[in-house]
Amino acid sequence: MSNTLHFETLQLHAGQEIDPTTRSRAVPIYQTSSYAFKDAEHGANLFALREFGNIYTRIMNPTTDVFEKRIAALEGGVAAVAVASGQAAQFIALNNILQAGDNFVSTSYLYGGTFNQFKVSFKRLGIEVRFAGSDEPTDYEKLIDENTKAIYVETIGNPRFNIPDFEAIATIAQKHDIPLVVDNTFGAGGYLFRPIEHGANVVVESATKWIGGHGTSIGGVIVDGGNFNWGNGKFPQFSEPSPGYHGLNFWEVFGTDGPFGNIAFSIRARVEGLRDFGPALSPFNSFLLLQGLETLSLRVDRTVQNAQALAEWLEQHEQVESVNYPGLPSSQYHELAQKYLHRGFGGVLSFNLKGDKKQAETFVNSLQLVSHLANVGDAKTLIIHPASTTHQQLSEHEQLSAGVTPTLLRLSAGIEHIDDIKADLEQAFAKVRQHDKQAVLNEA
Repeated sequence: MSNTLHFETLQLHAGQEIDPTTRSRAVPIYQTSSYAFKDAEHGANLFALREFGNIYTRIMNPTTDVFEKRIAALEGGVAAVAVASGQAAQFIALNNILQAGDNFVSTSYLYGGTFNQFKVSFKRLGIEVRFAGSDEPTDYEKLIDENTKAIYVETIGNPRFNIPDFEAIATIAQKHDIPLVVDNTFGAGGYLFRPIEHGANVVVESATKWIGGHGTSIGGVIVDGGNFNWGNGKFPQFSEPSPGYHGLNFWEVFGTDGPFGNIAFSIRARVEGLRDFGPALSPFNSFLLLQGLETLSLRVDRTVQNAQALAEWLEQHEQVESVNYPGLPSSQYHELAQKYLHRGFGGVLSFNLKGDKKQAETFVNSLQLVSHLANVGDAKTLIIHPASTTHQQLSEHEQLSAGVTPTLLRLSAGIEHIDDIKADLEQAFAKVRQHDKQAVLNEA
């Protein structure tokens, strides 16, 4: 199917060929662990990668294959690899690039789970993360040395809501012959932002969020931009014989000059990453995520509309100290948001209440419509207190570096009527005022 079709059409049709036997219009759920080989030669060819096909659902599955092709089309990549979660996506992608003794450069303005994975878990593997001190691209470059193998950023930082200057950072990555990896979870599957068009080489995202969009399934995906030279001498796992694949040279066979085009990154992530680490996406979850994709643009349009309205309303509220949302002219990232985000400024915002942690807890506990839980990108409006949940494992200094304060609340806008969301927030504000008044009376 042509990738010149509009996003709204690709989200419904890309990657699927009608089953010639059943003529099923919906993508079937291939709930199977394995697949029968035609004969001995066929099985041997599949295992040797002499031909493509299904071997085992830990590595590939026909339902998941449609999901992967659809996401690749929406993100503008050459191929995609679906995995069991967003955390698995970034792990498999970076493990595909990095080896013990290597380092990569990122920022502290990250989702708390990502920060911890980079700082703690990768360290156990002998891989060092170096956190830039600011958003300035030059601060990233200062940390690069001969062992640096990647730069990693998020489309919209969570929960600081900073916007990197992608093209400037991509230029630095190109200068040093290293890939730029972008977590595009907040870019909504390519609808709000397509990192590959701005110099990214690999995209990872949590499909649990806007892609699935209904809080029913966990999943992640890696998109191969097909635009990086993995044979440049810095990545021996691609350019030298693989000890785990009978001496196969991934770059020679699956690189730019190979018969399949530059799909070396995605092939290795699948046949070594998924095979050896095993974070496979179940066929049923692939089906659910495909269902979500079909209405992605419709949901995101409503979500960003609600998020913008809530940000503007909260910014004027007397009980709010500050609002972080790149769609606000007051945001220091507004200019970059206008440059890179063309269909809205994201579906999540954060705001600091006036007062202390107690006011934040009272506010959250008083909500009736808005759900208090650890997720974003749902059709329903969600809220969380990052300091005590998603970023709890960080030190106080690390929390502040990530933009997390004791009174910060993160809100993921849903698709409910905006007046109903505002009404629920306003009654929670009233409960905070009532609680504060009672506290003063108790002290008198």
